[in-house]
Amino acid sequence: MKIWMHGIFGAILAGSLWTCFWQIIVTTILVISTGAAISIQTGPSVLAGATLGLIAILLRAKRCMSHHFLGCTTMAAFLWAFSLATPFDPSGLLPDWQSWVSLLIVAVLSWFCFTSVLKNISPTVQNRYVSEQFYLRLFWGLGLVIFILIVIAPFYVMVMTSLKSQQSLLANPLDLSINMDAGVTVLFRSYIELFTEYNFGLLLMNSSLVSVSTVLITLLFSIPGAYAVAKLQFPGRNLLSGSVLLIYLIPAIILVIPLYAVFSQLGLRNSLIGLCMVYPATTIPVALYMFQGYFAGLPSELDDAGLMDGLTRWQIILKIAVPLSKPAIASVALYVFMIAWNEFLFAFMFLDDIKLFTLSRGIVSLNSSEVPREHLMAGAVIATIPVLLLFLWFEKFLVAGLTSGSVKG
Repeated sequence: MKIWMHGIFGAILAGSLWTCFWQIIVTTILVISTGAAISIQTGPSVLAGATLGLIAILLRAKRCMSHHFLGCTTMAAFLWAFSLATPFDPSGLLPDWQSWVSLLIVAVLSWFCFTSVLKNISPTVQNRYVSEQFYLRLFWGLGLVIFILIVIAPFYVMVMTSLKSQQSLLANPLDLSINMDAGVTVLFRSYIELFTEYNFGLLLMNSSLVSVSTVLITLLFSIPGAYAVAKLQFPGRNLLSGSVLLIYLIPAIILVIPLYAVFSQLGLRNSLIGLCMVYPATTIPVALYMFQGYFAGLPSELDDAGLMDGLTRWQIILKIAVPLSKPAIASVALYVFMIAWNEFLFAFMFLDDIKLFTLSRGIVSLNSSEVPREHLMAGAVIATIPVLLLFLWFEKFLVAGLTSGSVKG
């Protein structure tokens, strides 16, 4: 089947789609952030985007700073003109500066998005390769932006709700605007009350203790275990290598009742020590699997050289394997930390004393009619920020550790 596209059609399509898309997104953000009943004007945005797309493809000006400035200015002028000077607020519910800032944001984002899609497009009939590249850039860009917005939206709602007062939430739960005239103490009142009245600092300490202990225990057992499976020859090696993830495939709910009974008899049920024993049992198998692939990719000549120099297997692990495996260790440690930090089922079943609650267990206790919803959202924000910061900090190690060892040689 012959695939072709006319350059003018592609320019009109890209301009109208991106302009309409950003018009809807920015208007939705205005509605959420201000609480004003603003209507979405898609018609003027489609006309403005299609017109500027047609002009851009016909002129085919060079993509320089002056060209981008002229394009963004023209887009803003078209949006203003086609909407009859009311691109966002026909009813006059918004201050003028908000309407102008929103107009400029839509103009700049729309211009840069559809001009990047029109790369190498001319105002003639395009061949199959150029047409396919155009549609890939267009729909890949739209899909990526939509995915990012879907991911960001819950965090935005969570943060905005935590900064609201109970009275404003009861008056209009959908109004996520923030009163910037209020002082810092008023805005962050929910966070302050969590630490002063709900003892959230102790919950952070409990979760940190359990998570760090789980990481250390997991690394202590999984590193030598994975090295042995990857490098040593012993009876049952292949069986152990193939079945290491079986325990991870067993649903946690199946293990809760027997562990609850055993830990109750041993006096470990209502204690953090019990969690520090249960969590590694669920994280060590997946850590073994991840380390095994990495160690298998390390050259065997390094082990042979270490043995010739008189090193023992333990010394080879500590002096050769571990230093070379820092990316894998960092990624596994971060993964295990996130599992222990966010785990809820075992913490809910085993812990009864509020002084021993972890963050996940403590946040659930806030989900009641006696606790305002903004406190619950503030607790969720506090539980999310440490893991988010750690993930962003160790992202390069996470990617390197997961991909290393995937190809031997």
